Amino acid sequence: MTSSKSAGPAGSKPPTKGSKPKRFLLMALVSLLGLGIVGVLLVVFGLAMAYPNLPALDTLTDYKPKMPLRVFTSDSVLIGEFGEERRNMVHIKDIPDVMKKAVLAIEDDRFYEHGGVDYLGITRAALHNLTGGAKQGASTITQQVARNFFLSSEQTLKRKAYEVLLAWKIEKNLSKDQILEVYMNQIYLGQRAYGFASAAQIYFGKNIQDLTVAEAAMLAGLPKAPSAYNPVVNPKRARMRQQYILQRMAQLGYITPEQYTEAKNEELKVKTDSSAFGVHAEYVSEMARQLVYEQFKEDTYTRGLNVYTTITKADQDAAYIALRKGVMDYEKRHGYRGPEAYIEIPKTKAEADDAIETELADHPDSDDIIAAMVLQASPKSLQAVTSAGEEITITGPGLTFGAAWLSDKAAPNRRIKRGAVIRVMQEGNTWVLTQMPEVQSAFVSASTTDGAIRAMVGGFDYNRNKFNHVTQAWRQPGSAFKPFIYSASLERGLSPATIINDAPISFDAGQTGGQAWEPKNYDSKYDGPMTMRKGLMKSKNMISIRILHKIGAKYGQEYATRFGFDADKNPPYLTLALGAGNVTPLQMAGAYAVFANGGYKINPYLIAKVTDSDGNILSQAKPDLAGEEANRVIDERNAFMMNSMLNDVVRFGTANKAMALKRPDLAGKTGTTNDSIDAWFAGYQAKLVGIAWIGYDQPRNLGNRETGGGLALPIWISYMAKALKSIPVEERAVPEGLIHVGDEYYYAENPPGTGVGSLEGAARGTPEEEKAKEAVKNELF
Repeated sequence: MTSSKSAGPAGSKPPTKGSKPKRFLLMALVSLLGLGIVGVLLVVFGLAMAYPNLPALDTLTDYKPKMPLRVFTSDSVLIGEFGEERRNMVHIKDIPDVMKKAVLAIEDDRFYEHGGVDYLGITRAALHNLTGGAKQGASTITQQVARNFFLSSEQTLKRKAYEVLLAWKIEKNLSKDQILEVYMNQIYLGQRAYGFASAAQIYFGKNIQDLTVAEAAMLAGLPKAPSAYNPVVNPKRARMRQQYILQRMAQLGYITPEQYTEAKNEELKVKTDSSAFGVHAEYVSEMARQLVYEQFKEDTYTRGLNVYTTITKADQDAAYIALRKGVMDYEKRHGYRGPEAYIEIPKTKAEADDAIETELADHPDSDDIIAAMVLQASPKSLQAVTSAGEEITITGPGLTFGAAWLSDKAAPNRRIKRGAVIRVMQEGNTWVLTQMPEVQSAFVSASTTDGAIRAMVGGFDYNRNKFNHVTQAWRQPGSAFKPFIYSASLERGLSPATIINDAPISFDAGQTGGQAWEPKNYDSKYDGPMTMRKGLMKSKNMISIRILHKIGAKYGQEYATRFGFDADKNPPYLTLALGAGNVTPLQMAGAYAVFANGGYKINPYLIAKVTDSDGNILSQAKPDLAGEEANRVIDERNAFMMNSMLNDVVRFGTANKAMALKRPDLAGKTGTTNDSIDAWFAGYQAKLVGIAWIGYDQPRNLGNRETGGGLALPIWISYMAKALKSIPVEERAVPEGLIHVGDEYYYAENPPGTGVGSLEGAARGTPEEEKAKEAVKNELF
């Protein structure tokens, strides 16, 4: 019997020791792959389900951003902007290539190559972040548009998924240029600026088309962090980012090596005051805003309205400079009042710099009048530092204004010493000590043919005092009101040749019903009988009072309303002859224009037209015009004779300084109120009227020797020297109905020997008129 061992199939081998782990690994990989595929399918399914529920793109395809109210001069210079979002919509074709390339270089250099999501960019950023470098993002411009318009800024996977989906949808519905246009108009760039066109204006005071490579690179650095890279707030960090962007532009071939070298070395002039514009017309733009708001209400600030005013840049610049100089000349005549404040400057430099910066922030500059902190002072030299960090030295004539305050004899609590806050300004290349004025001023000019305001400066500094003295200040006009009394007298039989006695006059308490009144001439001198023409030329108070007494104060009041004055602001008392009522500079401009244009009342206006953001006209001014008989308020002959007398005031009288302009066609009247509280000059050329005023907000004496001729007239002359430069001299034609006898004009119906030749023994009026004239106590106060 034989035995045998069982055996397995032929050729079979027992399993190797490592086969089980391999099988397990394979199965694990297959499972992971399967799970990955399932995950991807789930994600794709989720995205597919979410895609139809994405928000509509109407806000992009019909892009209508919030647009601010923008105010312009008549020659299209931007002077004001109002609204939460300061934006200037600009189409892609109007954005310069250098601005687009600067943005693409730092934000998305593959913008025109990817389909909304830059996978290469994502990979590059992921690898960079894994290696431990500074964290990089990979959002494309399209994704940023999606986020800015439709999503929150929360950092979640869900939000990121929606951002990707929206980017794809945007790319399917808008062209690349459309997407870039939306981005460059919508993105926030600090200082309330939205879009690069607005940022160009706010940071550099330029149109976007005029930006240099260096400026474009500076703006391109703002989207990432508008506060961190703001060149106003953080100039050093802003410059570092700008330099990096310039490198990127050079690496990408967007600029040449020569352009790169020039740009990186360019010294940028950043506007520190983002609200400042190229023209000082703050009172104009605020008045325009108020007028537009009355019509459009809250739409005013979001609809993109464009307001075109009647002022011109040249006229406004001339008026601003003239007013500022006039006020500062007054300050120089009235002495230094001392430093504005004092601090104890710390000993360490870092602490000192912080203390100085903090204190000077409370004393903002006023254009060229700069606040500075005194570091060292002696009677011969003064060292100070400005808020910009510039250290300056003032010596010699520059210290004259405050010399007494540098002396050891000056009161210790008012002396100019270390830690004192002072004001300085540059005259040429020399720094001089000065001070902020307390006095205020106003100037307005307008066309005499239709009332279009050409220039308006409502005060010395809008940022310090927003009260518009042109439209809101009711002040006594003083002698500048006399021409309207004279004009009224021409309609009551008087003529420029009428003889009137310049002699003292008084009214006792019985006549006035109150206290006795003894008016005086400004210089307390009396020249006896003289013509009415000479009385106006020399601004004699006694002449004006006797004229008004003759024609009746009630008639004088009623007649003055023809020129636009309010009857209730100018009561019918004899003091009206001396301008004791109340008027505004704007009223005076409209009133004097009547003499200039031949007798027509025109109404000064500021807004020529309002358009929407597309340029469609929404409203347009329809001014009253000189030459239209419906607007006539005085006889043409009256206007001619008044112009002739006011011309003599300039040629031979109190406004003789105006002859420095070497023009024979100027006319006007100075005005100084009782106790020299208000100083005026109201004057004109046939086509342009101008009114200048100076006074304190809280009325007080301007100085015993200060007059309208010395204070206000120089402002008027300075403005007119520029405004009339291209306007030819105009000779006025003598109207029909006047006769010329000797050296004087008369109404044809009142030739010499008739009418009122003299107020002494003149023909009496009607009983009613005589009764009214005799009721002096009802006319005086």
